[in-house]
Amino acid sequence: MSRYGNVVAFDDGPFQREHRGDVLLVGVVCSRTRMDGVLSGRVRRDGQNSTASMIRMLEASQFRAHVQAVLLQGIAVAGFNVVDVRKLHETLRIPVLVVARRAPRLSQMRAALFSGGPQKTGLPGAEAKWRLIERAGPMEPLRDLHVQRIGLTRSEAGELLKGTTLHGQLPEAIRMAHLVAGGIITGKSRGRA
Repeated sequence: MSRYGNVVAFDDGPFQREHRGDVLLVGVVCSRTRMDGVLSGRVRRDGQNSTASMIRMLEASQFRAHVQAVLLQGIAVAGFNVVDVRKLHETLRIPVLVVARRAPRLSQMRAALFSGGPQKTGLPGAEAKWRLIERAGPMEPLRDLHVQRIGLTRSEAGELLKGTTLHGQLPEAIRMAHLVAGGIITGKSRGRA
């Protein structure tokens, strides 16, 4: 059995393409595949506060002492609010596992960062965000997903995925964070994480 049975996963709520401002961020705490709690906060669309918000949400909760790993689906929330996964790991002193269904298209991500934004001149803080993406390191295939792992071995990451996944490929905490965030914003949950 994996020693990383208690996890928190974060996902953002859906938002309209033209939306500017804050976006819902939901954290779901699970013991393996059983939901134990929900956290919520806000992050800025294309902003730079996702890492601080995740740390604050978890640190202020009753779940902090029990959570043994952070799970993310992708390295950014709320558009391009890029998570500093290394800072998340160092501050919380627990592993961080980023998962994706397919390998990221880094050239497209870079192009979106540097040519996005309302005036198509690039998003604010694009250089810093790109450095965070590079600093996170490459994704590697593992259990039909692609992962970035900070603070755990490949074997431990595989055990973590196996121990927290009930159906399909994604850990339950990620799947539930997606469903909860969607249900709050749109009045019903839908789609796969």
